[in-house]
Amino acid sequence: MNVAAVPKYVRDSAAGFRNCPPGHRFNLYFEIWQEGNWLITKTGKADALRACLALGDAALVLQALRARQKALAEALPEEQRQIIDAVSTSPFATGLGLEHPVDNGFSFLSPYGLPYLAGSGVKGVLRQAANELHDDGDTAITQPLIDALFGQELQGADARRGALTCWDVFPQPFGDNLVVEIMTPHFGDYYQNRGTPHDAGKPNPIPFLAVPARSAFRFVVTCDPARLPADAPDWKSILDRIIEHAFAWLGFGAKTAVGYGALAEDPAAADERRRVEDQKRQQAAAAAEAERRAQLSPADQELEAARGSTAVLRSALESAQAKGKYQPGSPIDQERLKLFQQAITWHAPIARREAAALLREVIKWTGWPGNKERKQQFQSWLSELES
Repeated sequence: MNVAAVPKYVRDSAAGFRNCPPGHRFNLYFEIWQEGNWLITKTGKADALRACLALGDAALVLQALRARQKALAEALPEEQRQIIDAVSTSPFATGLGLEHPVDNGFSFLSPYGLPYLAGSGVKGVLRQAANELHDDGDTAITQPLIDALFGQELQGADARRGALTCWDVFPQPFGDNLVVEIMTPHFGDYYQNRGTPHDAGKPNPIPFLAVPARSAFRFVVTCDPARLPADAPDWKSILDRIIEHAFAWLGFGAKTAVGYGALAEDPAAADERRRVEDQKRQQAAAAAEAERRAQLSPADQELEAARGSTAVLRSALESAQAKGKYQPGSPIDQERLKLFQQAITWHAPIARREAAALLREVIKWTGWPGNKERKQQFQSWLSELES
């Protein structure tokens, strides 16, 4: 019987360690030891890994950890942080090079015992993605911008950190369980320098842990704007392109060359994020426009508003002319009357003359109204606007 290398009273306790985090079961309570001589058994590695899959009570810890991280990120100013919610499209593995009885380790965050992707690893992948986009001819992603975002990899006093900081990523495993994956080297003797590669070699299946596909990943990247050049483009739009390339072509964690660690931004979260960003951009633009208008004199404000109204009738005239022959009662009649009624109240001489010129142009194409009283009223208004 395979057991964990822990005292018997721990194994015999009511709860045991079945509900502890998977990282603790994987690193501290791994059930692969033969009781009595405490040697690693030659079989049962996959069974021992399966005992480490369920999050158990650690699922609540993971939810709290992710919620706290999101709250901390959202407490930062909008212009200094970017939150990307993603979904894995393939299994994710990390830390396979760590020592472990199954020959492949896994990165668990201590003391939580939960799978994670270190922020330093995230930053490395994003920098590589930026370099690839630059090499592929993306003119917006220059080498000075890459250095400003990710830092300069130099020696000594010339080294400089970048504006971006990547937080650790805590995946939410699909179904609250990890999975067992298998790698099967076919040329074990060759890899261990015991001969040449040949098809008669015996494959050696090696199980290892992974986070399953369809798991949720949340990336938080913060930016210190003071470290960016004054003429730098919007760092969020640049980061979106970098992350999109990293998701599609690079992947995260280990074994990315064979498809592990591929992600895609969660569609619903992406739509919501873009909606919120668009709304904030529109609000910022409206506030800037209101501030600009507040700096204008009353006469300039009236002239600007008047030209906006004139532009509406100009657009209506061009649309009507594009359709061909004028039809009495068409929408241009309403726009013509509307501009007359507005222009007669304006005080700025320039605005009144510009409106009169356009109205004469419209009447030249549409003709005067058939109603005698309306025609006389239009003539009177034109005379007043041109005086």
